[in-house]
Amino acid sequence: MSCLLKWAAFLWIVHTIPCTVGMAVNERMDNSRCPPLKVDKDRFSYSLTGPQPEFIGFDLTEKFLLRKGAVTEERPSFRLGSSPLIKPTELVFPNGLSSEYSLVTTFRLRKTTKKDRWYLWQIFDQTGGTQVSVVLDGAKRAVEFSARGLLKNSLHYTFKSRDLHTLFDRQWHKLGVAVQSSIVSVYMDCKLIERRLTDEKDEIDPSGYTLITTRVEDGRPVDIELQQILIYCDPYLAEMENCCEQAGSTCEPSREDPGAGGVTPNPLDTAGAGLLPQMLSQPVQPARVQHSSSDRCQCSAEKGDQGLPGLAGLPGQKGDQGDKVKEMLNIYLTQ
Repeated sequence: MSCLLKWAAFLWIVHTIPCTVGMAVNERMDNSRCPPLKVDKDRFSYSLTGPQPEFIGFDLTEKFLLRKGAVTEERPSFRLGSSPLIKPTELVFPNGLSSEYSLVTTFRLRKTTKKDRWYLWQIFDQTGGTQVSVVLDGAKRAVEFSARGLLKNSLHYTFKSRDLHTLFDRQWHKLGVAVQSSIVSVYMDCKLIERRLTDEKDEIDPSGYTLITTRVEDGRPVDIELQQILIYCDPYLAEMENCCEQAGSTCEPSREDPGAGGVTPNPLDTAGAGLLPQMLSQPVQPARVQHSSSDRCQCSAEKGDQGLPGLAGLPGQKGDQGDKVKEMLNIYLTQ
């Protein structure tokens, strides 16, 4: 009798675990907040077989009604810098923003903005306090991620790996920021640059404003060329993006990766009992630079591992709110 009970328990566990993992994957993709997103599947490194998978998220180039400018490298780009790009958050994210997401953008700096410190993306509340932001600092050649914690405290993380220096060389580059509940990862040109542990982040309040490509110093628009800026409601898609559209790339748009029986697995199939986390999840090592296991750009040379960084200093006290946000709102409201 005891043997039968043990076998029954074993069989129940075997059949339950795949369902549980699949539920965890589905919970990560918040369909209630994120609309369908039109994306070409050739953007991704892994072959996607069968019907086109449904992507969800936000195209900020469409949300901010950017007009196509000059065509460079056979791709349309947007020349920014003539007017502020700021909108009420409830118009950009009508149902709020998923707690886990990927921000992916392709851009290049111009000579006049190479040393600027500017917001790639920022959401702030009605008082001007930052809820979430991604800042590029040209002088320090660093990427900064800020968010509001569960205790309404400010969370700030600076990524200043030497591998990020080329991001500011006035060439086309793809930057990805993957945000999970306790991890933030930065990708440049389809390679993982750095991954950091974070505290849990608070929900986004949609009553404030959202802006893109704006200088931190004075709230003025940044003079850059932008191809696209997307937010996927899935933190793993920043890692799956390829760089086949970049000049000089020798990679193929999609790579066949046959699984058992010669069938190509679909890493976006959330019913596949957790295949996506199994393929892409990596141990968190915030003190070292990690590179993706697949060579997506087939580069001719490889850099060595990043050395250990020094200990982070204690965070400073939050200063008083300045007039920059008010100035940006005045510019926006007077248009």
